[in-house]
Amino acid sequence: MTEFEKCQAGLMYDTTFPGREEDHLRCADLCYDYNHTRPSDTKRREELIRQLFGKVGSEPYVEPNIFCGFGWNIEVGDHFFANNNCVFVDPGKITFGDYVFIGPSCGFYTAHHAIHKDLRQKLYEKALPITVGSHVWIGGGTVVTPGTKIGSNVVIGAGSVVVHDIPDNCVAFGNPCKPYRAITEEDLEKMR
Repeated sequence: MTEFEKCQAGLMYDTTFPGREEDHLRCADLCYDYNHTRPSDTKRREELIRQLFGKVGSEPYVEPNIFCGFGWNIEVGDHFFANNNCVFVDPGKITFGDYVFIGPSCGFYTAHHAIHKDLRQKLYEKALPITVGSHVWIGGGTVVTPGTKIGSNVVIGAGSVVVHDIPDNCVAFGNPCKPYRAITEEDLEKMR
């Protein structure tokens, strides 16, 4: 098994494998290009996002500045929205469903560095995937950690740190982020 295959399988791998740095630099260049497009040049922005991410649904909207490690390991569904200054550390896959809204300054980190200094010094890590369902709103300043899953129809409160899976149909928040209450028809009535 190659180091790349170990990475994609969530096993400990050596981050210095051949080709990794070239992939990272390609991504960094695309992020740079994206972050320096004119706000009114929506056509060019969409072209760049489609080059950057591995899979993109219809009508993506991403505010600058965006930062990714590789880009091709990110998949977004239809009507994806990410606000300013989002970071996607993606040696592991990051998958978003449809109608996902991400507040400003959120981070999605799949890299899990070794706890023991001897392994960390040798640049070993694991890459654990992050999955976010559909119809999810993630409040600004939220951090989503390696290997976590956020269900569908979920609201994550601003400033949360998601270290455990979050089930469907709930409002969750905190550090660590925990479900607070179910989302119900009353929430629809309260907004009218």
